[in-house]
Amino acid sequence: MNFKRALAALPMMLASAPAMAATNPQGSGPIVSALMWLQGTLLGNVATAVAVIAVAMVGFMMLTGRMNWRFGATVIIGCFILFGSAAIVSGIQASAAAAG
Repeated sequence: MNFKRALAALPMMLASAPAMAATNPQGSGPIVSALMWLQGTLLGNVATAVAVIAVAMVGFMMLTGRMNWRFGATVIIGCFILFGSAAIVSGIQASAAAAG
């Protein structure tokens, strides 16, 4: 009898899971703040400086005629992923919400 009740309640629990995942649990404020600070630091000046250095290295390698095309492509794709990460995650969340 309990198995039938649990099976009947399963759709209700699955429907409420996205709503529960969207809220932060009680006491997670400092953790969320620390992660937001880390994200801001890594996507701010630090990421920009590293990307400029990487692109400059690729440009210098092209200038000297020692270009490794795989390394160049990796740098460009890495920059797109790094600076487009917010848009990528938003797109994944939107497609997951549409599917669910």
